[in-house]
Amino acid sequence: MATRSVPSPNGAHQELVRALEELHRAAGHPGMRKVSALIAEGDHPAVVSHEGVRTALKGLNVPRWETVQSIVAVLATACVDPPRDPTAEVARFLPLWRAVREGEPGGMKSARELALSQGWGTDDGHWTAEAVVGVMINPFNAIEIAPSLAVPHEPLVSEDEWVQLGTGLIEEYGAEFALRAILRNLKGDYLGAEEGSPFGYEFPDQEAVEAHTAFRYGCDRLLQRLATEPNLLQRSIVAMHADETMDREDRIEMLRAESDASLMREVMVASPETWHELSEEAQHQVFGYLIKTIGPVGRFGLPPEQRFHIVWRIAEPPPA
Repeated sequence: MATRSVPSPNGAHQELVRALEELHRAAGHPGMRKVSALIAEGDHPAVVSHEGVRTALKGLNVPRWETVQSIVAVLATACVDPPRDPTAEVARFLPLWRAVREGEPGGMKSARELALSQGWGTDDGHWTAEAVVGVMINPFNAIEIAPSLAVPHEPLVSEDEWVQLGTGLIEEYGAEFALRAILRNLKGDYLGAEEGSPFGYEFPDQEAVEAHTAFRYGCDRLLQRLATEPNLLQRSIVAMHADETMDREDRIEMLRAESDASLMREVMVASPETWHELSEEAQHQVFGYLIKTIGPVGRFGLPPEQRFHIVWRIAEPPPA
């Protein structure tokens, strides 16, 4: 069904009609047949009869978006004093039409539209739904932002990557945790702040942080293999002892650990089920048996599987 009959415009529909009337007036009150003809002549998403133009402008029905889009583009093109950008006018009318069709939530831009749009409000100074959210979400209105965060700097990750990381944080730990973590950072309590590192980008213990992240990722991967590959640990121990390319200091450390009978009893029962019961020393020993090397290959912000490359002592079996 192309349209939905409405007895008389009210609420959100009335706002849409008023905006259409204002645009029609700014375009010089072109006739309905003239508007219909201009739509037909141009590259527009809908063909609108003169009766369709009339009913839309008079608020006699709620037209399809393609109809509103076509009418608005033609009327905006006709405005000369002052001129109006058809693309900007179409963007202005979209939330008005959505509010009619979808209710109050429909008046809000999508996340992608917000990212692509400029500013928060309209030139006429009216408050938009996005403007209200912008004031409420702006940390400046709740805290004093640390001065070190308020100067020009080179971003560590892109905006899209930052949003993806934040979305994952919210999904895993909840919105309250994420928002309070953001406020804590903005107040100056960020990694590297105590050591005076601007923005936390040059955290003095960055190598330790990288090593810990790589270790946790490697543990996750080796547990996946231990769960599906029989005797993997025993075969990896044999491979380690036979590895003539192994660093001398690493070999000495592994052999010294093997002299601890209590530690080795822990190591030999390592499995996904017992992993969290093992001491940290036992976990490191198992890690050394299964993984020859693990190193960063991608920059910060990428998923672990894209950041770290693992060289196994026993190669992974080919996928089934």
